[in-house]
Amino acid sequence: MKDVLKYSSFAFAGAAAFGLAATTALAETDLVVVSWGGAYSASQQKAYHEPYMAKNPGIRILNDDSSSEGLAKLRAQTEAGNVTWDLVDMVASDAIVACDEGLALEYDPDELLAAAPDGTPASQDFVEGSLMDCFIPQIVYSTTFGYRTDAFEGDQPSSIKDIFDIEKFPGKRSLEKKPIGNLEWALLADGVPVDNIYDVLSTPEGVDRAFAKLDTIKDHTIWWVKGAVPTQHLADGEAVIASAYNGRLFAAIEEEKQPIAMMWEWQVFDLDGWVIPKGGKNIEEVKKLVYFATDTQRLADQAKYISYGPTRKSSAPLVGKHAELGIDMAPHMPTDPKNAAKTLLFNYEWWADHRAELDERFQAWLAQ
Repeated sequence: MKDVLKYSSFAFAGAAAFGLAATTALAETDLVVVSWGGAYSASQQKAYHEPYMAKNPGIRILNDDSSSEGLAKLRAQTEAGNVTWDLVDMVASDAIVACDEGLALEYDPDELLAAAPDGTPASQDFVEGSLMDCFIPQIVYSTTFGYRTDAFEGDQPSSIKDIFDIEKFPGKRSLEKKPIGNLEWALLADGVPVDNIYDVLSTPEGVDRAFAKLDTIKDHTIWWVKGAVPTQHLADGEAVIASAYNGRLFAAIEEEKQPIAMMWEWQVFDLDGWVIPKGGKNIEEVKKLVYFATDTQRLADQAKYISYGPTRKSSAPLVGKHAELGIDMAPHMPTDPKNAAKTLLFNYEWWADHRAELDERFQAWLAQ
């Protein structure tokens, strides 16, 4: 991974192009913004897209919920010479690969992104290490586990080992259909200390060990690709335990009042944000949208609708109550001290180096 403190600058038409003054385009421009669908896209629509379109009547933002396949599809569009997407929401590890493969534009944060209200430049206002060559961070989120509170008599799941204990906690599991996260959880459940996870996974024996642990629940697992699916599996009773994004679980529990609870132990922290595809047809317009959608207030506004923490330091004090429920959002954030007692941080560089081979191994394992 390239040094996150080094950036390549774009040539801009002028600083005024990134101001927040309302402008009216001479002709309507459609911007295709790719994200994750469900509650997450809804939070972006309310916090970013609707306010931006109100300020810019000539712009229409079209949502596409293909981010779960974003890297592969962007690669295919680029190879075909027909990039139809304007802005893509990606997790950090995928964004690193997109950057390394030349699929995404590099940027200078202090030219592309707004300064904090007190004048602090963007390069100093985002969480350390979150700004990368092609990756524009929006949120800190986690993938963790939810379970149906009416599925078990007596004890409820409380540890990562419980996820793999079919005898004590019988029923279907719903897990994301990729190796990231699942391999780490498997090793944690098998007794590997968190500080040794990636050392163990760097050996053939360690990879075998992780897959052997996953074997113990493979026949009891249904797999999901899109982020809205695992909470639906729980709501429908198709699964009793599911890995899911913490914001989706928040929506199911607090907004939909489903009989679901969250298990925070060994939640996996991750970053999510934008990449601007190379070869896009509306790059200058996209830059203006990104400038707006990543400013201090907008990132804080998104936290009114979903329990993900903003990546700007200046946004954190502005996080308040849920826009509709009126509840304090801070205790529902993955970064809240009570929730973050045991967390796993993705090693983005490690996954960028090993993703292709482990994706292939994972698909072969699924087919066995």
